[in-house]
Amino acid sequence: MDYWSDDAREQQLREAYSRFPGADYYAVLSWIHQILRPKTYIEIGVRHGASLSAALPETICVGVDPNPCITFPLCPATHLFQMTSDEFFGNNFVDRCLEARRCDLAFIDGSHLFEQVLRDFIHLERRAGRASVIMLHDCIPLDDLTSARVRTTQFYSGDAWKVVAVLSDYRPDLRVGMVRTPPTGLCLVTSLNPTSNVLAHLFPEIVAAFQELQWSDYLKKTELLSRTIENRRSAVEDYLEQQLQALRGAET
Repeated sequence: MDYWSDDAREQQLREAYSRFPGADYYAVLSWIHQILRPKTYIEIGVRHGASLSAALPETICVGVDPNPCITFPLCPATHLFQMTSDEFFGNNFVDRCLEARRCDLAFIDGSHLFEQVLRDFIHLERRAGRASVIMLHDCIPLDDLTSARVRTTQFYSGDAWKVVAVLSDYRPDLRVGMVRTPPTGLCLVTSLNPTSNVLAHLFPEIVAAFQELQWSDYLKKTELLSRTIENRRSAVEDYLEQQLQALRGAET
């Protein structure tokens, strides 16, 4: 089969949607914006703007993408940066946009290689609050072919799933849950600690340890497979409220 063909992509999408019935991740992102009503939002990997357009009109939004091709309407308070996330964070553009505010909500969906996703997570957590939420796409991969480091298919999630395993192993203080939404899940990370330097300090060690993991290793990580949230708005809302209620009280 030609996995770069549209037919192959459609077949893989059908498999993913049959595995995870219900609303797709764009709809789930919209639920989360409506539930949390964040004052500030950062998105890494904007593409056409479909996910960025889920933000509420009153939210200050920051989008980062080296090659954006916006076809969706964006809210008025949107700052769009055409650059890599490393360039964006390295030049402190985020601090200028948020005007010393913390990042209430963030979504990482740029590079599909886990080390870049992890680097983006490190940068975003530094600018988060305890009750902030960082969302990761592609945390529940479809199969070995589409979750490989080297891309050989049009439908592709890469090895971004490894970041969830990294957080589980190196940051047990974080709370991680995964919404079973098509096509490849949405991970919600709460109980963030902007002062933690564990991931940054151990970054080379982590990359060396996780770079060669394969699909078969993912299947063995049963603790990750069990951390799932039903793909219903009420379930997502209940989960977020349960995770954040105590943290909000601690910040007031």
